[in-house]
Amino acid sequence: MKEYKVEALVFHPKMTFESGYMAKQAKEGIQEKLDEYSKNGYRLTSTSAANYEGSFYVYLFFEKDV
Repeated sequence: MKEYKVEALVFHPKMTFESGYMAKQAKEGIQEKLDEYSKNGYRLTSTSAANYEGSFYVYLFFEKDV
């Protein structure tokens, strides 16, 4: 039997002169969730992303055997 989890991450734009700010924030946030779930025995099975009104939404789908 498998157990499934979905994690939704939202990244909002910020006025900055730093190049690649959103990408850097997303990468750090996603890596943090990957580390958190892998420590609990989950593995990433799929991803999805969307852009809505300037914000960036990332969906991470995990599963583990129970």
